[in-house]
Amino acid sequence: MAIKLKRSYRFALRSAVLITLLSSLLLGGLLYFLQTLEWSIILLFSLLVFLSSFAILQIRIEKFIYRRIKKIYDDVALLDSSSLTSGTITTDMRTLTAEIEKFAQDKKIEIDTLKIREEYRKDFLGNVSHELKTPLFTVQGYILTLLDGAMEDKNIRKKYLQRANKAVERLIYIIKDLDLITKLEVGDLNLEQEAFDIIELIYSVFDLLEMKAAKKKIALTFDMEYAESIYVYADKEKIQQVLTNLLVNSIKYGHTDGTSEVSVENLIKNKVIVRVTDNGEGIPQKHIPRLFERFYRVDKSGSRSEGGSGLGLSIVKHIIEAHDEKIYVESVEEVGSEFSFTLEKAKNIEVEST
Repeated sequence: MAIKLKRSYRFALRSAVLITLLSSLLLGGLLYFLQTLEWSIILLFSLLVFLSSFAILQIRIEKFIYRRIKKIYDDVALLDSSSLTSGTITTDMRTLTAEIEKFAQDKKIEIDTLKIREEYRKDFLGNVSHELKTPLFTVQGYILTLLDGAMEDKNIRKKYLQRANKAVERLIYIIKDLDLITKLEVGDLNLEQEAFDIIELIYSVFDLLEMKAAKKKIALTFDMEYAESIYVYADKEKIQQVLTNLLVNSIKYGHTDGTSEVSVENLIKNKVIVRVTDNGEGIPQKHIPRLFERFYRVDKSGSRSEGGSGLGLSIVKHIIEAHDEKIYVESVEEVGSEFSFTLEKAKNIEVEST
């Protein structure tokens, strides 16, 4: 197998051969002209010229290329490229080209990621601004009206203060949700996991949302009668918030005289899956990949009139993922939606007989 030489060596070798041939021809011509032609002298001269030429060329090329390549490495080092600066500097152009191409590809990925984050940041700031200014302007409007003279009327004063209070409550609700989701995203929220009956918890959430569901004539129900308790191991308070957020959404986007149904099924040996299903308006498929983003709304106008912080599904996703579990969504327009999530079964639970 032929020995593969570095390009700098091949260049020096070829150049040295050409210099040797040219020098030898000149020497031979000179000796011939002086009529003292000696082949041994020519051969020795050729060898010396070849060796000296090769050495000088190689050293000069190495230094010439090394200085310039080292500058490239130094420039790249300013960009914190560990892939280039961690290894030995090479003067082989093929290796350098491969490393530079890899560096460029990595930087392109970083730039694309930063662009996505920047777009997300802009959307987030725009949504936060919108969500906060709506109740703020509402409060300001009622206060200014009262200051302009409406305060003298006791009935109007009480009504406007009550409405302003509702707007303030919404502001507090948004701030609390933002604080919670921030803690969830940075992993700063400690889960207090315990064994509890998920069926009993679902009943308690039904009771909490009974009046809200009754306003839209939506029935909160199980898919079947659960005669036995089903114990799971999780943070009870956080799972209650998950169920509440999912059922509130189900009620909000459900049709009048519809149903919001919950089921709990065995998934695998140590897991259960909780499903929240409605027969409401459904979600277009193009929106499903973004459903769990903060402040993302399918209906940009109508959903705001329903209230809420716009963070419900995002909080649900983060709580479930904090438990190292999965959440799923399936939906068909004008048929309904189903949100489901997994939970770990509690081990060695003994149910006392009553």
